This record gives sequence, C-alpha cells and structure tokens, in this order.
Amino acid sequence: MRTLYPPVLAALLSLAAGTVSASEAGFLKTLAGGWTGSGMMKRTTASSPVNLDCTFQSKVSGEALSMNGTCTGLIVLSREVSATVTARGKQYSGSYVGPSGGVSKLNGGRSGDAINLAVRWSKIINGDRTASMTIQRLGNNAIRIKTIDKDPASGKQVVTSEINLRRN
Repeated sequence: MRTLYPPVLAALLSLAAGTVSASEAGFLKTLAGGWTGSGMMKRTTASSPVNLDCTFQSKVSGEALSMNGTCTGLIVLSREVSATVTARGKQYSGSYVGPSGGVSKLNGGRSGDAINLAVRWSKIINGDRTASMTIQRLGNNAIRIKTIDKDPASGKQVVTSEINLRRN
C-alpha cells in the first residue's frame, strides 16, 4: 500500500484557501474552476515514480482562493490536507499541513505566471527540511505544479513531483 507523501501533497495544495493582496487577486482568479490531470511523485529522490491521477476544484471569493481535490496513485487513498497562502505584493508566504499533521512553511514570490516557493518541511525529507516548488499557469487552461528536492547521495536536484492539470 502506497500513500501520497508530503512533497506531492504540498505541491498540489500550496494554493489552497488563501487570502491575497489586491495586486495578486487578478492572477489568482485565473486559477478558479475545475481541474483534472495526471503526473507523478517520488516518495524519495531515489525511488521510482508513482503515477497519479488528480481532480481539483478551486473557488475564488473576493481575494480568497481555495483549492481542494484528490490524487490517486496505485490504489484509492483519501487523506486530508490543507494549506494557506497570503500574498503581499508578489511575495507569498503560508503553511501546509499534510497527512502526518506536521506544519510545513511556504515562502516565495511570483514571477510572471509562476509562483516560486521555498518549502520548509515539518520533518526531514530526503535528508533535510528544504525543497522548492513551482506552480505555473500555462495559458488559460493548464497548470503545472512541480516540486524539486536535493538528492542526499549525489547532491543533484531531482524532480520529486510533477502534476499537469487541465481546466475541465
């Protein structure tokens, strides 16, 4: 039995339930709607990828964005996760709570159609507590969410999750 681990869950939900500044509200509104897609995640930097199928519904109310959904890999598995992000100008910060219940920190900024975040995991993952995440809008109808972590053995950067979502 495989579970969805913090890197992929954080990537998928780092946009969930946030309050944003007026300068970012327009951008975040473009992420509203239903999203379906697929991708992969790795439990560790050295493990084989697990294919995922994901469905999300995002809603915008004023300057608040909530994104809720599920991802399935190998077996049907349901885990509660949540995240909050707040934008001040183009700077984002927030927190992520995954299935283990630990609170991970998110900090970064937006450049064009991409939100680039530094992740500080609540526990050691892949030898440390840091990773990076990019949430990128690809036109009006697609989003790519990618998490990259450092392999503790080689020191190389490894994509540990990549989810490609299309608007329903």
